[in-house]
Amino acid sequence: MLVTLKEILEIAEKRDCGVAAINTPTFESLVAAIRVAEKNNAPIIIQHAQSHEYINQIEMIGPAMVALAKNASIPVCAHVDHGESIEYLEKGLKLGFTSIMYDGSRLTYEENVKNTKKAVELAHKFGASVEGELGMMAGNELGEDSPDDNEESYYTDPQLAHQFVKETNIDALAASFGTVHGFYKRQPKLDYELIKEIAELTKLPLVMHGGSGLSPEEYKRSIKNGIRKINYYTYGAKAGADATKDFIKNNKAVLFSEISRVAQDAMEKNFQHIIDIFCY
Repeated sequence: MLVTLKEILEIAEKRDCGVAAINTPTFESLVAAIRVAEKNNAPIIIQHAQSHEYINQIEMIGPAMVALAKNASIPVCAHVDHGESIEYLEKGLKLGFTSIMYDGSRLTYEENVKNTKKAVELAHKFGASVEGELGMMAGNELGEDSPDDNEESYYTDPQLAHQFVKETNIDALAASFGTVHGFYKRQPKLDYELIKEIAELTKLPLVMHGGSGLSPEEYKRSIKNGIRKINYYTYGAKAGADATKDFIKNNKAVLFSEISRVAQDAMEKNFQHIIDIFCY
């Protein structure tokens, strides 16, 4: 069933668990995510990031996301991830997405607040939820390698987060506390006390961006301290790619339909692993 982000996060809060928020720019990843969630009776968030437009445009993959969410046996939120403009977010809402994320993290605080408030006003007209972001992370949504530096100056300031939430009226906050987008080149240093402090001050479910590639213990400690939504893409996409490489190498005659299924199965296995951890 199609639900809002706020509804999904209320379930996560009651269960004291994390919800997988999987970017699904391809049909194979979309089907894999829904199937795993249904098998585990677990709520899930399926996402399309604006930076993934080069893979599939939201007008193409969006209707499939919304349709599969509506037909699913478990609660599913269709979420626009890292929307860089109000116009793009509106596209998703008109397609039936039930949640949006405005990414103003690289703007000044004042500009971020101004635009996030616009996103909230727009979303409420559609009965949708809003995720905001404060603080910056290295790497990017394309899954490219992260730089070696992971400066603490990027981390979210708890007091500023409290102010940001009050000013914008968002439903969830993406905070920076040591994760990075893309692949990790070194062991991440997560600030769990920072997560806890932000959660206590804002009284909101917190979102982990750059959620791929962490250890089970890192996920569990983050969830324990207030993380409820965990964005996941890079390592799932890599699992699909690695499986297809092996399949092509070991088979003489290969059809694209076979490659597609191999990638889907591999991503499903990978998603199963993270759901096992998040819903411990």
